[in-house]
Amino acid sequence: MTEPRARDVLVDPIFRRNPVMLLVLGICSALVVTKKLETAVVMAASVVAVLAASNTIVSAIRRVVGRSVRIFVQITIIASLVIVVDQVLRAFLPDVARQLSVFVSLIVTNCIVMARAEGFAMSHRPWLSFLDGVGNALGYGVVLIAVAFVRELFGYGTVFGATVLPAVAEGGWYVPNGMMRLPPMALVLVGLGIWALRTWRPEQREERP
Repeated sequence: MTEPRARDVLVDPIFRRNPVMLLVLGICSALVVTKKLETAVVMAASVVAVLAASNTIVSAIRRVVGRSVRIFVQITIIASLVIVVDQVLRAFLPDVARQLSVFVSLIVTNCIVMARAEGFAMSHRPWLSFLDGVGNALGYGVVLIAVAFVRELFGYGTVFGATVLPAVAEGGWYVPNGMMRLPPMALVLVGLGIWALRTWRPEQREERP
């Protein structure tokens, strides 16, 4: 089997085969963590760390892990990495960690993480698996950050907490859009993004039966 090029493995999940926009994976966390840009960026960075590390480790030990226990081993590796990331956030970014609450811990159930471990890392070398993890996590993170930017800007009139659209309540002219603060708006924005992407790139549409 011909191995894919390293550049394609890293870049394709960000632009051509985005796990959220093309495969509609990992959108559950978009409901809550995209309310503010700060939490979205930290969540994206956490997924990059976990996915890159878990892919690398799973790939490195793939030849010594029995097929019957591979899922258990993968979950154990991912859960251990999530615990480390969670503790690091609690130590260095306690306020953000409180805002993210249990959603960092739920990275272990993120279908993107499990899918890449099983679908790619189990059949490719560690270096390619590392790049695949980084690429897919960045693809996920780009969507999270884009949605958070829109929600914070129009829901609060701020970007990273800094005022961009002065609110009426503070003597400005902008009336914050309360709907943008509601969790379902994250899915609406993701859906609009998928529609726009597939309109622009028709080859990404599913074939109708």
